[in-house]
Amino acid sequence: MTWFILFMAGLLEIGWAIGLKYSAGFTRLVPSVLTAASMLGSVVLLGLALRTLPLGTAYAIWTGIGTVGTAIFGFMVLGEPAGAARLACIALIVFGILGLKLLSPH
Repeated sequence: MTWFILFMAGLLEIGWAIGLKYSAGFTRLVPSVLTAASMLGSVVLLGLALRTLPLGTAYAIWTGIGTVGTAIFGFMVLGEPAGAARLACIALIVFGILGLKLLSPH
């Protein structure tokens, strides 16, 4: 269950990172409220996951999920460049996340 909580925290991190783009510097009400709610939810869930997971592992996976998800959103929705080198770097992050998960004592 702890890994699921951490995964959900990572998804909310993606949400608030994307929300920052659409809040226009917190000048648009609805995106700003959703962004703030995603931030709070993400940090709360991360805190819950940290009850049993090692700090370094949980934090690295949380930020990795956010990084990969946000980059994919940028590629697919915002039309950001997704060249081979950039995709290879994203793959390295994914392999790092998987390695940390597989090597975690929990």
